[in-house]
Amino acid sequence: MRLPGMPLHDPYVVADAASRTYYLYTSNVPSLTGVEGAGTMVYRSADLREWEAPVVVFLASEQEGGWATEGAWAPEVHERAGRYYLFTTLHNEERRLGEGTYMRGTVTAVSDSPLGPFTLLDPSRPVPPAHLMTLDGTLYVDRDGQPWMVYAHEWLQTVDGTMEAVRLTGDLSGAVGDPVHLFRGSDAFWLNEQIPPGLPHRLPPYVTDGPQLLRAPDGALLMLWSTYEKNVPGEDGSLTGDYVQTYAVSESGRLTGPWTQRQPLVRGDSGHGMLFRAFGGELMMILHRPFENARGKLYEMALDGHELRVLRQRTDLDGD
Repeated sequence: MRLPGMPLHDPYVVADAASRTYYLYTSNVPSLTGVEGAGTMVYRSADLREWEAPVVVFLASEQEGGWATEGAWAPEVHERAGRYYLFTTLHNEERRLGEGTYMRGTVTAVSDSPLGPFTLLDPSRPVPPAHLMTLDGTLYVDRDGQPWMVYAHEWLQTVDGTMEAVRLTGDLSGAVGDPVHLFRGSDAFWLNEQIPPGLPHRLPPYVTDGPQLLRAPDGALLMLWSTYEKNVPGEDGSLTGDYVQTYAVSESGRLTGPWTQRQPLVRGDSGHGMLFRAFGGELMMILHRPFENARGKLYEMALDGHELRVLRQRTDLDGD
């Protein structure tokens, strides 16, 4: 399989040096895996060009006592002490939080293999506070070795979406203490949408999506994230506009910032990207484009101090 023919939303790559294998995680597509239900599947490749057919590594419906069986968005996998931890966002529309909102949040699951099966560490609730409508949780470990989950607090609940973080227990099964505010979607200075009428505080809906953190060589902390330009809310509460891949920098190197926003890296209905190192040493970014019927796009990147830029799209790999 090649990337142009692979359904791929919210892609996440694990480059496993020991096996020289790239694991590419995304939400389950039953027509490809033959397995029904919300969950996570993984493609595998030795060269980022040719990929094996996907296999399912997690199914929400198989988790005993689970609070949700819908969603399974934005999966990512992290290796810690020889075990593999899956972060993915579930939701349950029957558990209402308020008008137009319902339970949504990131869960953690564990396996002894990157191929799963992954089992929820706490099936009773998401990791961020359950009364908050959140998504796209990612793992960050600070300089003291403290693990955190960084996540997006939904614009559906806040209008002006935010990035927040919460400390995790050592086994990543739950949260410790209250969330910490990092920044707002409206902090991106280049967002100049028209303000739709009738919204609270007359703010446009600012989206925060897809955080991922990277330590720069100079000690600064970078966060990839995505949002929409020119948001227009539809009657069903959804947004139309241009999905974009951008990033922010904490020059202090602290998760708490202060965070300053940079210009978008990629526009054209592209986003929810993540960075990884290829086996040849190149810094790579994978994202999906377009938002609907998404496919994976690969970019070779440069990190100059704490400034990130695109060197070239790898059309030899992604075919477009």
